[in-house]
Amino acid sequence: MSESSEQKMKPTLGLTGVTVNAMALIAPGAFLWITFVVQAGYAYPSGMGMWAGIVAALLLAYATAISYSELAKLYPGAGSSYFFAEQAFLNHTKHHRFARVAKFVIGWGSHLYYWVYPGAMAATIGIMIGYIVGIIAPNVMNSGTPGPVFMALVAVISAFAISYIAYRGVQGSTNVNLAINAVQITALLFFGALAIAYRVGHPEGSTGLLLDGTTKVLHYTFSGDAPAHPSAWSVVAPHGFNSVMLQATIAIFLLCGFESVTALGEEAKNPKKDIARGVLLSLTIQGLVCYLFEYFAANYFMSSAYSLNDAKGSAAPIGDMMTIIGNAMMGGHGQAFMMIEALTVFLALIGTTLSCINTGARVTFAMGRDEEVPEHFGILHGENLTPHRTIWTLAVISAVLGGYAALYFFAGGSAPDDKTIATLPHNLWYSMGMSSNASLAGLPNGLALVTLISNFGIFITYGLTNVICMVAYQERQDFHGLKHMAIPMFGAIANVACMAFYIIGPIEGLGSVKEPLMAVGIAMVWGLYGLYYFVRNSKKRGKATLSIKTA
Repeated sequence: MSESSEQKMKPTLGLTGVTVNAMALIAPGAFLWITFVVQAGYAYPSGMGMWAGIVAALLLAYATAISYSELAKLYPGAGSSYFFAEQAFLNHTKHHRFARVAKFVIGWGSHLYYWVYPGAMAATIGIMIGYIVGIIAPNVMNSGTPGPVFMALVAVISAFAISYIAYRGVQGSTNVNLAINAVQITALLFFGALAIAYRVGHPEGSTGLLLDGTTKVLHYTFSGDAPAHPSAWSVVAPHGFNSVMLQATIAIFLLCGFESVTALGEEAKNPKKDIARGVLLSLTIQGLVCYLFEYFAANYFMSSAYSLNDAKGSAAPIGDMMTIIGNAMMGGHGQAFMMIEALTVFLALIGTTLSCINTGARVTFAMGRDEEVPEHFGILHGENLTPHRTIWTLAVISAVLGGYAALYFFAGGSAPDDKTIATLPHNLWYSMGMSSNASLAGLPNGLALVTLISNFGIFITYGLTNVICMVAYQERQDFHGLKHMAIPMFGAIANVACMAFYIIGPIEGLGSVKEPLMAVGIAMVWGLYGLYYFVRNSKKRGKATLSIKTA
């Protein structure tokens, strides 16, 4: 195996390629399935404002996407926000001396996103496989409460297997992502249409199915032990500012990824044109069209037979909904329908994790090439031309975080009661991560914690990128007040507001205190270590903290 720090990546991606790689990271099949349970249970019952929270996150995302698009027109190249920060400040007459500091801060901060996100995805794969195994072999595993050890093991295996695909090269990854996107969008839109049709055909007082196949008179009420939306308007209504903000802090997880194509600048054939368009196109297709439709359908489907309360207590509420719909509308073949849909979601999860590993590895590669992190991260594999050392490092981190998130998926607010725990199979798969209700409830929910850490990194990265856009265009003749000041300013403020709600929520007694405050604490420790590393590395390499602009 040969290695080189001089070789460059090959430009092989057109508009379709860069858009597909971004769409893979915000796959609607994966996140409708996996994030619905987190949204349903986080600060319960704020999930009644789920759809409005996604709209709020989408507005934030669009503002940030416009900033990324405008920056990509000026500075096509590998490194995404990290690269943009350096170029924006270097080309500014007054602020150029802050170029190195700016690029390091945003590069270091973005690792909370790019290096944590794949771990959440690996955990989700483990949870999903556990749910399916529980349906196939109920004597071995409970589908509603899969074995934590089993889920963690699958998460670890998934992290390394998907990293191997990334190691083989981005062109192969693009082909995989293209097929996955086509299949998952078709499958999930079909599910959404059936969910709406089921609700329309089952008005208040009609008889509907429960998950176990029995029947029940359906009711739709916003309050009570089985909250469900009484109307289509209730689905889209905000149901309070706090609910919207809480949901937005989770919903950004659905939408992040549109910026991933800006890290592929060296691999795009026409980067100035295609990357700028790919950023906005991917967000529009996935976020504005697919997600808003699918989340409306899933929320509209809920009733007293399967409510928000049922959703937060399940390992896969979307899978449960598919089973009910299939039994009611497909001649009792609910489990088969769910399995087919689950396969498309599984493929989407692979594409999502793969895209994030590709992006995160290339951000770290750019920093390694600049010697802002250990320089071995800036070396490409001699044959595959991929940043292999970064990819395998990320694989280990993803395996650790994914294993932890899956092992403690039923901790915190998702802790099952002692009666449920007593009915679970007594085997190896339940030997860890499943003690008593009191013990589990006292721990942070693993997946929620990892998700919130990743999301905090997203808000940092997106907020600073909006600032960078304002700096980049401030002195240019093509400066546009709306695109280069008003929209980025809104995006920066919105990102800061979401980060603030990590603290505001617990202060106001909204939901669990542990996960958001621990996420903030971990982010602060990462930031302090970054400051220490930056100062130490500067002295070691004889680099000036403030850049000196050369003529």
